[in-house]
Amino acid sequence: MTRQVNFGLWYDFRNPDPWRVPFETLYEECLEQIVEAERLGFDSVWMTEHHFCDDGYTPSPLVIGGAIGARTKRMRIGTNLMVLPLHNPIRIAEDAATLSLLTKGRFDLGVGIGYRELEFRQFGRELKQRPSLVEESMEIIRRAWSGEPINFEGKRFQVGDLRVTPAPEHVPKLYLGAMAEPAIDRVARIADGFLSTGGIGQDIYLECLKKHGRDPVDGVIIAGHWAIISDDPEREAAAVGPYALYQSNQYIEWGAFGPPDSTPRFPDAQTALSLGLYKLWDADTAVQEFIQFLRAYPQVKDLHIWARLPGESIAAGQRRIEYVAKHVLPRVRAAI
Repeated sequence: MTRQVNFGLWYDFRNPDPWRVPFETLYEECLEQIVEAERLGFDSVWMTEHHFCDDGYTPSPLVIGGAIGARTKRMRIGTNLMVLPLHNPIRIAEDAATLSLLTKGRFDLGVGIGYRELEFRQFGRELKQRPSLVEESMEIIRRAWSGEPINFEGKRFQVGDLRVTPAPEHVPKLYLGAMAEPAIDRVARIADGFLSTGGIGQDIYLECLKKHGRDPVDGVIIAGHWAIISDDPEREAAAVGPYALYQSNQYIEWGAFGPPDSTPRFPDAQTALSLGLYKLWDADTAVQEFIQFLRAYPQVKDLHIWARLPGESIAAGQRRIEYVAKHVLPRVRAAI
């Protein structure tokens, strides 16, 4: 039986000072790249979210998603991920429903619990309330998309006899990201699938599905992969090193991988590339690794890679995209 796995690109639209270009140029070139990626055979595009970042890490992925939807015909559009506790769940339900309608059902909403104290403080949220904010918000979003009155009473939100209209005609999937085991357990309990980053937590997710009486066979994994694929990985490592070091250490400083005060930064690019989440592969290695990964986890429905690292030129990312489209995707698809 043929297995359908979507292969996609991941964007954060970051534009750091050392390599900055005009944001209008960056957005336009990224949109052109996404249209070309669809033509080359990529199936999906994923956007992530943060706020108050000096490098312009996109705060508005759903707005960009609408622009992508207007320019593409086939690609699925998703968020991996939006920081759900920062949002009013009614508003995000309305925006996501509208985006689904505009794209004729090509949009899925991926959310996460968040970790950056600055964002929570500015939006009037508390980090300690993240679990209840996420769980209540997801329930409200699901009720909103049903087209029926919401009627929800919780610790964080109260919504009366109100209906969100227009409701989506193709209800988006509601995915949830996590890294720590308690958060992955939440994914298995309440989400339509697991937004996985860098291969972290997939086995835990499958075990938690069983714990909650759900068949792991029916699990869904949306895999954000940190592979950097090039015809010459050694050359590529030298080229992307500064951008990888910047990306890795920024996430560490924000607390993505544990308390910033106790999580060491990478001292140099070589260390970030060798000890971080990145995998530097040529096409043959990528094909072998992806096939092995997809066979080990038949729950994977989408596998996407960064289109470019923060600060890297669009052209540099485009070379890798074209290489993957020509030398990796056809061979992986044929094998699975």
